[in-house]
Amino acid sequence: MLVYGVEAIVTLGQQIPSLRIAIQEGLTEEENARLHLEELEALDRKRAFNKKVRSRSFQVGDLVLVVRRPIIITHRTGNKFTSKWDGPYVIKEIYTNGSYKLITEDGLRIGPISGKFLKRYYAELIAYS
Repeated sequence: MLVYGVEAIVTLGQQIPSLRIAIQEGLTEEENARLHLEELEALDRKRAFNKKVRSRSFQVGDLVLVVRRPIIITHRTGNKFTSKWDGPYVIKEIYTNGSYKLITEDGLRIGPISGKFLKRYYAELIAYS
């Protein structure tokens, strides 16, 4: 619906079914309100989750680092300044479930490893003068 040449903003009351429709479906006013509250809470949870999720997509040939497993970090002898990442590795193959097969510089194959344990490796460019 256009109002003065601008698309009208639909109010919440027009998006949520009215009490009359809820009564026709056999819902009480409290049940209708509870259902709408649950829908809004689910939408809030979905938005909060999606805000923190970063999509990571790697291509074959990309350099990546692999996080060391927590059990390895806690049981090894090192200090707090040692790296929590191994690598770099080259992505050899991509699976449909979000996991990757990796290969080392020596040609040793590793994987499959879930994409959530990987992060992109950026090679350092050092300029000597």
